[in-house]
Amino acid sequence: MAMLYALTGSFDAAGGNVLLPTVPAASISGETLLAAKRLAPAIGVGERPLGPARWGHVSPRDFYRAVLEDAPYPVRGLIGFGSNLLLAHGDPLRGRAALAALDFYAHADMFMTPTAALADIVLPVASCFEREALKIGFEISAEAQSHIQLRQAVVAPPGEARSDTDIVLGLAAHLGLGEHFWNGDVDAAYRQQLGPSGITLEQLWAQPGGLRKPLTTQHAKHAVRDDKGRPRGFPTPSRKVEFWSETFLDHGYAAMPDFVEPSIGPIARPDLAAAFPLILTCAKPSLFCQTQHRALPGLRKRALDPEIEINPATASARGIGNGDWVDVRTPAGGMRARARFSEKLDPHVVVGEHGWWQGCDELGIAESNPFDATGTNFNLTVDVTARDPVSGTPSHRSNLCEVRRTRTSRGEEL
Repeated sequence: MAMLYALTGSFDAAGGNVLLPTVPAASISGETLLAAKRLAPAIGVGERPLGPARWGHVSPRDFYRAVLEDAPYPVRGLIGFGSNLLLAHGDPLRGRAALAALDFYAHADMFMTPTAALADIVLPVASCFEREALKIGFEISAEAQSHIQLRQAVVAPPGEARSDTDIVLGLAAHLGLGEHFWNGDVDAAYRQQLGPSGITLEQLWAQPGGLRKPLTTQHAKHAVRDDKGRPRGFPTPSRKVEFWSETFLDHGYAAMPDFVEPSIGPIARPDLAAAFPLILTCAKPSLFCQTQHRALPGLRKRALDPEIEINPATASARGIGNGDWVDVRTPAGGMRARARFSEKLDPHVVVGEHGWWQGCDELGIAESNPFDATGTNFNLTVDVTARDPVSGTPSHRSNLCEVRRTRTSRGEEL
């Protein structure tokens, strides 16, 4: 995609993909601390040195392997903040085993998700309306980027709920690291972050709507020349847009991008396609955010159940009616959903939705077991062994499947 931006002349150009200016601010994430610089490389960097581990991120599959197989080294503890790991990623069964095998797992969340339920301790978290939060720049436009706001709490947090920031700073203090975390003073952290902007915390408290720091957008920053007439270029070894990448070549990858047939597909695996003739992909439902909000009756009544989008001809050949419950099976696993017809869809393709597990008490809908093939967890269908060689990400959108009618209405087996 980046190459298309460059080829069309739309990168950092007016009306194109512009690198917006930012308000000067200090980082308070701790990456400059000496202890952070001495950390071992993230899990997965040995196998995929150009992947997420290069930036300190760990893929779920690599994390599970470290917990269950001590490779490349053992992991014994985890602190989670709001991530519903087992519903957001593939391989939920192995993920459940990994979380259960940890010596200690603490999770901070607003809801008892299937992931939080496996924790030794669940810490109640304040919602965005129950805590202050500093935002420097809103990544929409140059004008929005100039906006700085300290959003104030609307109501006090209930019970013992605390903000994520309070939990992190409090934990640091108990570990004897308070001096690196402003001794637990969140306001002191905000002051340090705001320092380069010239805007004070007191000014933001006095102006709840926020303040603006004027910014000027400069396009084509890569073309700006230095005092010797040389263009600034790009952060690549050649300082150019690299359609041929020596960096990729040096790490054993193709120097230029090319299409590679999915390793689990009708062309690469005709043996599997005989039993699983359809291609299963997925799309995010527009009513909900990831794995959240299905417990809200105002939203749930507009989408009572997960759906599998399918061409009417494909459905007819399998005796499936619009709205029928269907069983979706891949070589990796299965789930259930309601069929929804779409004549625009290719007859060889079906489209599912991830993130379903919550019930809705007001509508009389029970939770779905996210670890059971008769449940509604799309990620049970994902074959996590087929991973991108650079990022290590499993293919969530190109699995082989078969779809069969299983129920005529909620709970009524054929």
